[in-house]
Amino acid sequence: MNVTVNKTDSYENESAVINAVAVTEEIRNAIDILRNNGASIPVISEGDTLLIRTAAIYYIESVDKRTYVYTKDECHETKYRLYELEELLGFNFLRCSKAMIVNIKKIRSVRAELNARLSAELLNGERLIISRGYVKDLKKKLGVNRK
Repeated sequence: MNVTVNKTDSYENESAVINAVAVTEEIRNAIDILRNNGASIPVISEGDTLLIRTAAIYYIESVDKRTYVYTKDECHETKYRLYELEELLGFNFLRCSKAMIVNIKKIRSVRAELNARLSAELLNGERLIISRGYVKDLKKKLGVNRK
């Protein structure tokens, strides 16, 4: 693949053009990186509003009508609902249960569990359960079970 970078005189003129035979998984990943690499979402921490880069998010969970954003070592609350975050977050995020979204780039390994569920170990050592209704989508995004 050829990559060409042209310098421009202002940020308003910055753009990316991808010429591809087909929109493959790799192309979708590149698009997601270009669109969302600098993206962030607001969270509340000790009364202050912080911006968390989406690339730093491990998973997001809804508990008792509150939404929590988990990074490697921290947990923050956000005012967004899960369905709103699904729209804001990029291709690397996937709903893994009714109350949780996971960043697939933060998954170290997956293991089959009972009742057709999966257990996912994240890079920080935490384990999440992937509900059986979402297993097929996760396997597709991870490229597991290709024939």
